[in-house]
Amino acid sequence: MNPFGVASPRLLHNQRAFTLLEVLVALFIFAIVLSTLYAAYIGTFKNIEETESQADIYEMARIALERMVEDLESVYMPQSQGEEDSEEKETSPQTRFEGKVAEVSGRRADSLRFISKAHLVFDEDEKRAGTAEVAYYVTEGNEEEEGLTLYRSDTPGFEQSLEPGTGGWVLCDGLHSVQFSYHDKDGDDHESWTATEDDEVGLPSAVSILLEFINPVDPESPIKFMTRAALPMAGEKDE
Repeated sequence: MNPFGVASPRLLHNQRAFTLLEVLVALFIFAIVLSTLYAAYIGTFKNIEETESQADIYEMARIALERMVEDLESVYMPQSQGEEDSEEKETSPQTRFEGKVAEVSGRRADSLRFISKAHLVFDEDEKRAGTAEVAYYVTEGNEEEEGLTLYRSDTPGFEQSLEPGTGGWVLCDGLHSVQFSYHDKDGDDHESWTATEDDEVGLPSAVSILLEFINPVDPESPIKFMTRAALPMAGEKDE
């Protein structure tokens, strides 16, 4: 600045404003940085959501399989109730263990019912029954629930069993398929199994359970859980 208070041309040149091109370049760089941060933010939350979803599936599968194994390990095969009703038993023997192959919407949805001593009591006023008919059956989920739903019914006293496929409470949902297989004393596999109190078939030595859950990350690759329950009373009948 000269003595007269007027800025020199060089100083005015150094203090000039940004050009339009410089502003556009700055905005472009800012947009790239912002989009990168946004993509990382969305990806992180997506990974968290997928992890939580799979954790819920693993927990639900663990609880369901533990319940089913406990039920099967407590299976009970009663004998005929005496000669006074033998004629009735000859015409209509009671089914004590029945595993059927079934399908729902083209997917395996097997059912299984049997007598067990693993009756669950939810009512404090209810006395714990010695035996109960436990049944597993599968239905198709409603519009809000994707996949199949596995139910467990528990009816005290095997003489008052529910209509197959009714009652009970949800054991797990979001299933792709449910499959049971039965193993005899020789180790051979069977897709179904039926035993009445009067026949010589008896119980299977073990039951394998396969639960396939819908995979939210990859629907074409269901999440599989499998376990096997040994039946202590296989080949025996209660006296």
